[in-house]
Amino acid sequence: MQRTIRRALISVFHKEGLAPIVERLKAHGVEILSTGGTQRAIEALGAEVTPVESVTQTAEMLGGRVKTLHPMVFGGILARRDFAPDEADVADHGIGPIDLVIVDLYPFEETLASGAEEGDIIEKIDIGGIALIRAAAKNFRDVICIPSRGQYSDLVEALADGVSTDLDFRRRMAGAAFGVSSNYDAAIGTWIREGGQPEVLSLLETTCTSLRYGENPHQQGAFYGDLEGLFAQHNGKALSYNNLLDVDAAVQLMHEFKNGEPTVAILKHNNACGLATRSSLSVAYTDALAGDPVSAFGGVVITNRTLDVATAEALHTLFCEVVIAPDYEPAALALLSGKKNRILLEQHHWPTAKRLVRSALGGHLVQEPDNRMETERDFDCVTTTKLTDAQSVDLAFAVKLVKHTRSNTIVLAKNGQLLASGTGQTSRVDALNQAIDKAGRMGFSLDGAVMASDAFFPFPDCVEIAHQSGISAVVQPGGSIKDNLSVAYCDEHGVAMAMTGVRHFRH
Repeated sequence: MQRTIRRALISVFHKEGLAPIVERLKAHGVEILSTGGTQRAIEALGAEVTPVESVTQTAEMLGGRVKTLHPMVFGGILARRDFAPDEADVADHGIGPIDLVIVDLYPFEETLASGAEEGDIIEKIDIGGIALIRAAAKNFRDVICIPSRGQYSDLVEALADGVSTDLDFRRRMAGAAFGVSSNYDAAIGTWIREGGQPEVLSLLETTCTSLRYGENPHQQGAFYGDLEGLFAQHNGKALSYNNLLDVDAAVQLMHEFKNGEPTVAILKHNNACGLATRSSLSVAYTDALAGDPVSAFGGVVITNRTLDVATAEALHTLFCEVVIAPDYEPAALALLSGKKNRILLEQHHWPTAKRLVRSALGGHLVQEPDNRMETERDFDCVTTTKLTDAQSVDLAFAVKLVKHTRSNTIVLAKNGQLLASGTGQTSRVDALNQAIDKAGRMGFSLDGAVMASDAFFPFPDCVEIAHQSGISAVVQPGGSIKDNLSVAYCDEHGVAMAMTGVRHFRH
């Protein structure tokens, strides 16, 4: 069902990007209604504008809070074409139909993020704009709604051959409009509540990227969020569902090392299989790869420094799905781009989240992010054998890995290098044995190494096994009613143990 645009209402906060739309409407003789700053911007583009005030016969009032809220405007938007009662009403009241509504809402979230005063924030709660969006979207059978700058290009493409649109396009724009509306209101509601759990869960994402498939080829998948704002992709195929899970795990882990010495991590299936901190990035990569060169195949590599040529030359021989770095030396980028399917991401910033959401039982579990991270200063040494400075540094390194490894987990480390980890085990003893076995297979000696656990030891079995393997220091949250048993074993055998009082458990 085609509809021709004869009359359009444009009222936007940001004026950029209107030129091609205005040009198209002007060329086809479309009457443009507008207000205030938008009117002036459109007139500057050489188009005639009918002021909304001349239609409503009412001036703006309340400092601009009331501009378009009038039957002459909303009647024109909401009137159903080819519906006799509506046609009679608009004829009786002299209301002209409005076929296109373009609105860009006040920047509420940007104003909130800027640290503005409450009064300024309140004035960025759009009333007329959101009402226009809802009205136009409701009447999508007859009216086109363009609810943000993100849809300007869609409109330009749809009007390439004239000023008529089909029902599929109008329905699609209406869907986008209600998405904008719901997210906008949810952001306002979250701010007004000032914390606590919301009565209604709303996911505030307006950008959707379709994926080739989900976790498996028979599952559909999509990503909601701003990938382009987070990364610039320089090479490779489109990111997949599983790629994104691994990229997220890599970015979250490297966030712990963002301000440290040159560090490289290699991840597979959301867990680190290699990680090292060294004086140079190339050495860090070599030592990270030594942690498990087999698992590194097809994995994700991430750095906390500009990826240089020396590191690129070493990395280029590895088959990996994704490489992430804050920047690339031009020659390094050129070299790594030699494999067309290798995804190269330049990370612009560290993502933040106010809450974590996970599907469960047909609903959603919501929690705060785990933003705690312990350092050497947080270690409470509970044994008679005290931690050396080197042990404290290695334990702090290992704790960072524990936080980002699936439970139950044990991490073994030495000299700023991941030797091995036991991940996702149902038994902590199994996790430790897995880590010890893997370290041996990779050719590492555990003499003088340290061990970190994501939860307490209810029995001394783990510290006994660790000691027998050469482990010299242990860190754990503590909190078991039988902590004394593990402490006593360590005291007897000269092993240092620290407790943090903080558990980083990842189911």
